[in-house]
Amino acid sequence: MQAQHDGELTIQAATSEEVLRDAMAAALEYVTTIDDRRVGADHAAVAALAGFDEPFPEHGTDGRETLRKLDELGSPATMASTGSRYFGFVIGGTLPVALGSSWLVSAWDQNAGLPVASPVAAKLHDVARRWLVDVLHLPTETGVAFVSGATVANASCLAAARDSLLADLGWDVQADGLFGAPPLSVVVGEKAHSTLSKSLGLVGLGRNRVTVVPVDDQGRMRAELLPDLDGPVLVCAQAGEVNSGAFDPFDEIADWLAERSGWLHVDGAFGLWALADPSRADLVRGLDRADSWATDGHKWLNVTYDCGIAFVRRLADLRRTFAAMAGYLPTSDEFEAMHHTPQSSQRARSVEVWSALRTLGRDGVADLVTRACDAALAIGERLEAGGLTILNDVVLNQVLVRLVDGPTTEALIAEVQADGRTWCGPTQWGGATAMRISVSSWKTDLDAAALAADAILDCAARVRNGG
Repeated sequence: MQAQHDGELTIQAATSEEVLRDAMAAALEYVTTIDDRRVGADHAAVAALAGFDEPFPEHGTDGRETLRKLDELGSPATMASTGSRYFGFVIGGTLPVALGSSWLVSAWDQNAGLPVASPVAAKLHDVARRWLVDVLHLPTETGVAFVSGATVANASCLAAARDSLLADLGWDVQADGLFGAPPLSVVVGEKAHSTLSKSLGLVGLGRNRVTVVPVDDQGRMRAELLPDLDGPVLVCAQAGEVNSGAFDPFDEIADWLAERSGWLHVDGAFGLWALADPSRADLVRGLDRADSWATDGHKWLNVTYDCGIAFVRRLADLRRTFAAMAGYLPTSDEFEAMHHTPQSSQRARSVEVWSALRTLGRDGVADLVTRACDAALAIGERLEAGGLTILNDVVLNQVLVRLVDGPTTEALIAEVQADGRTWCGPTQWGGATAMRISVSSWKTDLDAAALAADAILDCAARVRNGG
């Protein structure tokens, strides 16, 4: 698209407007036909990706031709995860207003690290923070930082917890590191998500240097088995077990921690959004007593990838850990994202969150959660009526399914993925393979749920009949 001539950068063939209009047309075609596509890419589409294997061009190429190639080869090889019948992972769809906002944010190309670099990003961060805390019923003073995903949100919260707990003991982690620091006890549930362990390792607390508490048959931490530890203690609880969707007993955990000095962190990558749904009150009781929470906007809020959100009860705890002052950086009384997150330069993720929240409103966010949970329940009931075994209490958006045994379930999963009408993935539950169905798209209504369940039942019938 571009070439160098006599020290000047020139655009070949297509104008910027032509390139962008072509991109918009291809994107609109993709979005408006997503539910007519196979959910998973077929073998031919994946094989066609070999068309990208070409030598690095010596000379620039017309931008419109580049976009055509990207669309023709790339679009068929995508996973239709923004459609209504994708249930493989907890990957939300994309609200139209979020996608539109993403296009505008990309056009703005703002660095949201400092207010002086983007006044609009700073303002919308403040509004989005206030609205998020409101809709999730978190303590009003809670600070919010936007990062790349729940893993980094967990790591950000855990780093803030580490530094806060050690500061109470007179140790400055940012100045002196962890060598020789007083020890901290870390408590996790037996079913803690693997990315929580990754985050613990990332912040120097260790993946294996933890006390593991047994869980019940749904994956909930058994609070009565919490150990008799002296403080300081960092407890990592879970809102939405990755397979069953179960919630830890937050009140009991918080009561146990209140007798010690410590910090309660909640990994709520998708489950934290249950706070927005009044009908889930029993699941989230005591969740507001935590010191920090991590979630994803690109899951249940259905904004585009990537958008992780770290919530910390005291904003100063994030600043203690992540402030990075320099002589060339102006100071401000406003929130400065770069001093509260691991990254300095950063995309204005708050814009999409603001757009989604403003468009949905309180009722709409609640309905987003309710509809997905209702669809999950409907799928579970339809599959159970068709002779499959539902392994979990469907309390949220997760359904665990088994056909006869582990190997037969593996055959079912392969058949479902080859069929193309829906897409589900495998997991391990109770020592054997299960099929995991995760519903988190705004597009999945009861009709889509019925179509997906019927497709799974058709596949189960073929597996029972030997293919």
